[in-house]
Amino acid sequence: MFIFLDTETTGTEEKDRICQLAYKTETGAIVNELFKPPLPISIDSMCVHHITNEMVAGKPIFKGSNAHQKLVDLFKDDQNILVAHDAKFDVDMLEKEGVHPKRVVCTLKLARHMDPEGKIPKYNLQYLRYFLGIKIEANAHDALGDILVLEKLFERLFAKMSKGIGPGAVENKMMDISSKPVLSSRMIFGKHKGVLFREIPRDYLQWLSGQDDLDEDLRFTVGYYLKK
Repeated sequence: MFIFLDTETTGTEEKDRICQLAYKTETGAIVNELFKPPLPISIDSMCVHHITNEMVAGKPIFKGSNAHQKLVDLFKDDQNILVAHDAKFDVDMLEKEGVHPKRVVCTLKLARHMDPEGKIPKYNLQYLRYFLGIKIEANAHDALGDILVLEKLFERLFAKMSKGIGPGAVENKMMDISSKPVLSSRMIFGKHKGVLFREIPRDYLQWLSGQDDLDEDLRFTVGYYLKK
């Protein structure tokens, strides 16, 4: 069973924790709750998801809540597959709380993998929503709204990948792609933002390779083009 999940958090650093979680199963069950995190929500994060410290002050702590136990139980079943956009972030947040998904599909990695020519300028969830013309009523940067968009995006990717292979093989292929670094078509920041990697000057790639804050896909991509 696929479980579509999204978290909103106090921030994006190692110390940060979940303040909202939503997930939807293939059976239609939906959980969407706010939680009181063990540290304050940062102003930068409030500007994204609009969840304030006052909104979570009276909410339960995630670990030990009913929603937490349900997730723990769901992921004890090895047949269940977590689906998330930029899944590493959500998995890292869940693992801090003792929730350990074993099988994971990342729609961000899949979107990058299935666009080798770089026809899509950006791969964040809401950009893909409008670029691909996904018709759905959902609030952006809200955990529930994001999983509704996520589910529709996943359906598109699954259908495209299913051509010529059976459903079970598609799931395995999706999980395999999601477990490895994926080539990025375009640079996502800096003076070459939006430029195809194959067109970026080599000296810039060499400089970029020395930076410590690259995600695994970007570091893999820089290394790949430096070897060409």
